[in-house]
Amino acid sequence: MPEPRYVELHRTGELTRRADALRARLADCDLCPRRCRVDRLSGEVGECGIGDLAVVASAAPHHGEEVPLSGRQGSGTVFFSGCNLGCSFCQNDDISQSDEGHLAEPQKLAAIYLRLQELECHNLNLVTPTHVVPMAIEALDVAAGLGLRLPLVFNTGGYDDLEVIRALAGVVDIYMPDAKFGDPEVADRFCGAPDYPEVNRAVLREMHRQVGDLVIGDDGLARGGLLVRHLVMPEDQAGTAAVMEFIARELSPETYVNLMDQYRPCAGAGRFPEISRRVTTAEMDEARQAARLVGITRLDDQDRLRWVF
Repeated sequence: MPEPRYVELHRTGELTRRADALRARLADCDLCPRRCRVDRLSGEVGECGIGDLAVVASAAPHHGEEVPLSGRQGSGTVFFSGCNLGCSFCQNDDISQSDEGHLAEPQKLAAIYLRLQELECHNLNLVTPTHVVPMAIEALDVAAGLGLRLPLVFNTGGYDDLEVIRALAGVVDIYMPDAKFGDPEVADRFCGAPDYPEVNRAVLREMHRQVGDLVIGDDGLARGGLLVRHLVMPEDQAGTAAVMEFIARELSPETYVNLMDQYRPCAGAGRFPEISRRVTTAEMDEARQAARLVGITRLDDQDRLRWVF
């Protein structure tokens, strides 16, 4: 298997330079579209609730990710506490809307990365890294010098700063963003982020430009590329047809898309009648049809039995 993209950047010192430049942005934080402008280097916190050190909620092999990531040995997930998006229906709100966990300086976080490699995970999967990108990349630089060679997965809610994503060119092997909403009013109602569709589309274009369509090896494991997740919501609140059309027309009809059916009313979802129930079978069928109508050819709708190892 070829070396991950970040290894050469580490050897040349470029990974250190990029981590330093990203860290400098914490002093007047504009790492994400919220633009909180707080001084996280001095202990202030903004929307994400996290200061100048990453907080790790958990780290372990994960066997419930998409099969090209999980394989037999699992995806090496690092769940970061805090989140810049704050979805009212978040299924991981105990992590995303909390600063509970273990403070992780670069050396400690690097040790976590290396431990996941020792456990023979297929990749290093950074979950909700948007608000801690500088810390995550600092640790990656340290770990690369100590022998880390796992492909890097950037597993994000899709509300990222375009310049930050550009700074990750050549660092990330597999981008796995959400594409949550097609309608600004819905994004505002549930996340307080009316610019989500515009922001999300810009970063998805850049991610696809960097890594292209998902490449899967003969062993069934992802080597690199883009994998887009879309959570189907009750009463089509996610705007599935619009999201699928954007993916097919402006990225590629061969984009690997996971239509997720696991929506359930969590966190504050009960405050919104339109999303206070699970998704029906008919709604999932309509979502699949919407994807197929625009020509998406690589649709993973969680029918995992069709993957054989």
